[in-house]
Amino acid sequence: MPHDLGQVLLVGAGPGPADLMTVRAMRAVQGAQALLYDALIQPEVLDLAPAACLRIQTGKRAGRTSMAQDTINRLMLRLARRGLKVVRLKGGDPSIFGRVGEESAFLKSHGVPVEIVPGVTTACAAAAQFDFPLTHRGLARRVVFATATLTAGRLVADWDGAADPETTLAIYMGGAAAEQIRARLIAAGRAPATPVAVIENVGSLDARFVTGALEGLPALAATTGGGPVMIVVGDVTALAPGAFRQAPADIVHALRA
Repeated sequence: MPHDLGQVLLVGAGPGPADLMTVRAMRAVQGAQALLYDALIQPEVLDLAPAACLRIQTGKRAGRTSMAQDTINRLMLRLARRGLKVVRLKGGDPSIFGRVGEESAFLKSHGVPVEIVPGVTTACAAAAQFDFPLTHRGLARRVVFATATLTAGRLVADWDGAADPETTLAIYMGGAAAEQIRARLIAAGRAPATPVAVIENVGSLDARFVTGALEGLPALAATTGGGPVMIVVGDVTALAPGAFRQAPADIVHALRA
């Protein structure tokens, strides 16, 4: 006798530690019958799932071998058709570079109920962990989230709007493209002395935070050890304790105003 159709929850696990998950995300994992999780999900989060839960690692880490998106889609569909409660667990927030739109549209087109559970995205987690804001009166009035995608060695993005000195640019998966990011932003008009931060392994106890100026971004990125990297470009990074302190005069003036 066939099972009733199950459901799929597209869940944001946050930046890593289980205590930075939302209560709804935690409950979703605790009630999962099948768990499809990305490569960066930490063991303490996976341990929340029931012992009988089917666990499948899908990969999905930039620059690494991973399960094809179409395979993931069809796997979720097959499990839901078995009547299971399927949790698709993603790092950060599923709506920010998490392909949640593609997965949701595919499942709904096959009649599968879908619920999206938000999570803390990496940029917000990095700012909280290292004590700097993403926006700040007089320094940053908007935030742009972007990814650093390289095609044939060239940066594929249009960040002209990020040349605005009052824009904080949060670049996901940007470590390998540091040289191209520097060149593109300076060519677009961003000052070479703009403060930047390079954060590796956001959310974890071994997270690393280094700061400097945009003109030195490639050297900063070269200090990382192979973990996932977030690059934040903007004057707000100079507000972090212990950050690069040779701030442009206009930043110093704004802080004293």
